[in-house]
Formats: sequence, structure tokens, C-alpha cells
Amino acid sequence: MLTTLVIIIILIYLLIIGLLTYGIDRVKHFKLQDLSAKTKFSVIIPFRNEAENLPNLLASISTLNYPKSLFEVILVDDESHDSSVSTIEKFFGEKSSQNNFTQLDNYRIIKNKRTSNSPKKAAISSAIKVSKYNWIITTDADCILPKYWLNTFDEFIQTKSSNCIVAPVTYSGENSFFNRFQTLDFLSLQGATIGGFGIHKPFICNGANFAYRKISFQNVNGFEGNTNVASGDDIFLLEKLLKQDAKKVHYLKSKKAVITTKPVKDFSSLVQQRLRWASKTSRYKNAFAKGIGLIVLFGNLTCLALIPFVLFNLTSLRIASTLMFIKLSIDFLLLFKSSRFFKQETLLLSYIFSGILYPFFAVYIAFLSVFKSYKWKDRTFKY
Repeated sequence: MLTTLVIIIILIYLLIIGLLTYGIDRVKHFKLQDLSAKTKFSVIIPFRNEAENLPNLLASISTLNYPKSLFEVILVDDESHDSSVSTIEKFFGEKSSQNNFTQLDNYRIIKNKRTSNSPKKAAISSAIKVSKYNWIITTDADCILPKYWLNTFDEFIQTKSSNCIVAPVTYSGENSFFNRFQTLDFLSLQGATIGGFGIHKPFICNGANFAYRKISFQNVNGFEGNTNVASGDDIFLLEKLLKQDAKKVHYLKSKKAVITTKPVKDFSSLVQQRLRWASKTSRYKNAFAKGIGLIVLFGNLTCLALIPFVLFNLTSLRIASTLMFIKLSIDFLLLFKSSRFFKQETLLLSYIFSGILYPFFAVYIAFLSVFKSYKWKDRTFKY
């Protein structure tokens, strides 16, 4: 009976991950056509104690190959107590003016007006209220933007009828096993993101590369209804926009739109990050997203359960090995397709060890999420 149940779970896992893998190739690559720039963007970047990361972000902003008259950058200070603000001011050679407001051409610093349990949602909402343009793009302070980032969004908007655009994000860091483990995990999420769009079942996105019309944000009442959850400024809004008009929510599959961020530095930070991500899953309204989350959890839990099953002769070693091989194989295929798009195929050399470790890590995070609060930017949040 137990063996049959385990087989069924792994086969369902195989089906779902197989569908997402198939979906990756169904999303067409978008290529720039050298169209004249038309779209005006408000780029919103919340930050809190990011003095270490801001110089790289600001340098990448300064090299964007897009007319300055067509975009503004709104940096939202979420109660930083390091040198973040002075770092920005120094970079742009501008001193803070009155009313907590700094402006240099198309760059602004504003203070976050926190009104809920979600500082980041409040920061984005504060920026949208003072934004000048109809298209909003959010990213994070620890990111690096590619040169043709806005050009790619602009041409996509000109050629596609869109209200919301989800775009790619990846990790880049030192070549340690810890970083490779994180990057492989992140690539699986990115692969699932693309695959979801490919099978017309989009369910996740990343707020580090996320665009939408201001009017669409306002029409769904922004983050209203989700402000009790600290994170989720991306996925909960995606759910609303999909409900509003799913046909106008697209994925921008272009290497020129890939934003790069960094993996966390230590295991404790990784646990806190994953707990924060896990805090959103129980509040998904998208049934497909909930189903995926449960299938992935049970798939990993089943892999761990195979160990005592074999030890206590509840199933044979042959069956357990076959099921583990099936899971590792379909996960590898998803990662292969994802890593090929992001040009990170060399990470697959670490896949076997990472793939064996991952079920332990995933179940550990799921277990902690039931009992433990999490920290984010020196603040503690409860589920």
C-alpha cells in the first residue's frame, strides 16, 4: 500500500515537472528589432541598508541604453540606518534637499510611508503614487540591470498587447558549492516560471524584474488584501492581474532582459530567505500554484521517506532507486532547459550532489515554516 502511494506521488511529480519543462520551449525568444523607443517607464527600487550593493546597481542604471527623457528612477528608502542614502547622493553628486526628497534629472529618493505589515509593498505603493509614467517596473537594490533592459521591455510592449510583463532573473556569485546550490534552486524556479507561461498556467514571478501598467495596478486596488503578508509584492499582484485579464500577462523571454542578483552569504540567511518565500505559499489564491507547491513538497518528502522504507523492508531498494532516479532525471531536464537559456550550463556539474541534498533542505524549510517566524532586513515577521 505504501509503495503504491509513493509510486503515485512520484508519477504525479513527473507529470507536473514534465509539463513545466515542456512549457519552457513553448515560450518564444524575443529579439530586439531596433525600434524607436516610445514607452515611458517609472523604475521603482525599494532599499533598506543596501550601501554595499547600491554602487553596482547605480552603475548599471547609469549605463542603460535608453533615452533619459523616457524613464525615471524612484529609489524608496525603507528606514535605512546605514549609508545607503548618502551612497546614492554621492553617486549622483547631489545633496539631499528639503522634504526628504532628492532629485537629479530623472532620479529621485523618497521616504517609505509604511502603513502595513509589508514594508516593501508600502514602498512600491508610495513610489507609484508619485510616479510620472504609466508603465511601472520594479527591481531590487542588490540587482544589476543589463544595458538594453528598458529597450527590450519597450519593444515588447510595442509589439504585444500587455498589461503585465514577467521577466527573467538569475544569480551570479563566487563559484562555491553553496552558491551553486542556491543558483540551481533559483534556476528551477525560473524554469517553472517560464514553463508556467508556456502551458498557459502562469503562477509565479519575481519582483526583481516585474512590469505592469499603473492603471492596471490601480484597477485591482494594488496590494489591498495582501498587506498582512510581508513578502509577495510580486506573486499576489500577478494573481490579481491574471484574474483581471490573463491574455495580457506575458513572459519576456530575452537574454537582454535578464537581471542579475546575488545569492545569500551563509546558511542562516538562506534559511531566512526561504522561510520568507514559503510564507506566501499558504496564501496563494491560484489553485494551480497551490497544487504545484503541494506536489513539490510531497515529491521531496517522498524521497526522504524512501530511506526508512528500504531500511524497514517496506519497499525494495530497486523500487526506491528507480523512483529516485525518475525524480532526479525530470528535475535535471527542467534545470538543463533553464540553465541553457541563462547560459549557466556549467552549474549542472554540481547537480547530482545538489539534487540529493535538496529534498532534505526543502523538507527542513517546510517543517520550520510551521513553527518559526523569519527575519527580513533586520525585522522579524510572523506567518
